[in-house]
Amino acid sequence: MARDQIDMTPLQSRDELVAWLEAGVKPASEFRIGTEHEKTPFTLQGHDPVPYEGSHGIGALLQGMQLLLGWEPIMEQGNIIGLHDVTGGGAISLEPGGQFELSGAPVETVHQTQSELAAHLAQVKEIATPLGIGFLGLGMTPSWSRAQIPMMPKGRYRIMRGYMPKVGSYGLDMMFRTCTVQTNLDFSSEADMVKKLRVSVALQPVATALFANSPFTEGKPNGFLSFRSEIWRDTDNARAGMIPWAFEDGMGFERWVDYALDVPMYFVKRGENYIDVSGSSFRDFFDGQNKAIPGERPTLSDWANHLSTIFPEVRLKRYLEMRGADGVPWGRLPALPAFWVGLLYDNASLDAAWDIVKRWNAQERQALRDDVSRMGFKARIRDRYLFEIAKECLVLAHTGLRRRGHVDHLGRDESRHLEPLDRILDSGRSPAEEMLEKFNGAWAGSVEPAYSEYAF
Repeated sequence: MARDQIDMTPLQSRDELVAWLEAGVKPASEFRIGTEHEKTPFTLQGHDPVPYEGSHGIGALLQGMQLLLGWEPIMEQGNIIGLHDVTGGGAISLEPGGQFELSGAPVETVHQTQSELAAHLAQVKEIATPLGIGFLGLGMTPSWSRAQIPMMPKGRYRIMRGYMPKVGSYGLDMMFRTCTVQTNLDFSSEADMVKKLRVSVALQPVATALFANSPFTEGKPNGFLSFRSEIWRDTDNARAGMIPWAFEDGMGFERWVDYALDVPMYFVKRGENYIDVSGSSFRDFFDGQNKAIPGERPTLSDWANHLSTIFPEVRLKRYLEMRGADGVPWGRLPALPAFWVGLLYDNASLDAAWDIVKRWNAQERQALRDDVSRMGFKARIRDRYLFEIAKECLVLAHTGLRRRGHVDHLGRDESRHLEPLDRILDSGRSPAEEMLEKFNGAWAGSVEPAYSEYAF
């Protein structure tokens, strides 16, 4: 998320929280695609983490991007921590360990997503290369320890760093060592939101297997294909996971509000100051019972910021965020929005996807999600391998994209962006399995070649 919200309208009732989510409803003709991707900066000499400070640091990189793009800087305590396009385009932000994130503009087609990503990466390289900075397209840093990685100067991250070890084993790894690519999609009604949410939660393990790209920790295989996915199983289970209650009767905007009200908070922002309220619920804050700020009631910005700190496999804000994929190299980035757009933005494909998952129960969905980080396509649900389900989903995504009928300047429809996933399924191996084969073969037991082969 590029910046914290700044709407200080005071909240008076729970209905306002529901209405804030409902405001995301829009006609299908106005559906858009948002793509967010993170990449790990490293020094071209030595392949080390990049500090924020200094003439060749992350701060200098952001200043250079500001001059190149003309975007508005996002400042905190005198430090530039991001950029945003005031014309309604994208934004650039920093994750805790310096992971460089593009939050893309809402666009109409996957073709536009690809163009946006290509332009962004060309712009970043123009500024970063003279600074001696490269970027890695993996789901997790392959060689660095947590202690090596500097923290970016953002107040919310200081609070999270103190809180995370209290609620899980891997929270600091999530913060400092992982990268993801996400797709944000719209809904046309509450019922449409619920259907898309359920389908996408159930099928996140498919995306995890297709994009599994984090098999190394501190220079060695870690026993997983997507260790980034495994990390989320023990980061903070009060705010993450497969949200089984979303499949129960009565699911809707109100049910999400009731869930979010009880998710522990991290912070409240007042001016440029972050107040540590970690562990307390938004419900207590709403009732004026937060011990750090007694008697104070939340604002709309507090609600929006709180929703941005909830991390289930699919997150509801005023759109749905798909959160199951590892960060990947440039060539595979447009494949994630293509996959989900093909499944969810075409009604026939959405119906067919629901037919695949509608009989799975909560225990089966959870077991599949638990297994996929280690087993990838070999994970099973009922009598089916995930590989079979992935092939079926990819057929539906192809068909859905072809029916959308959006062609590029060469007359190709959006299904062409699924070609990297077609090749993965043709090979029968996840990207992580391909990397492990290289590690045990051509890479001669070293992860150093990843800094060239998987760099942007």
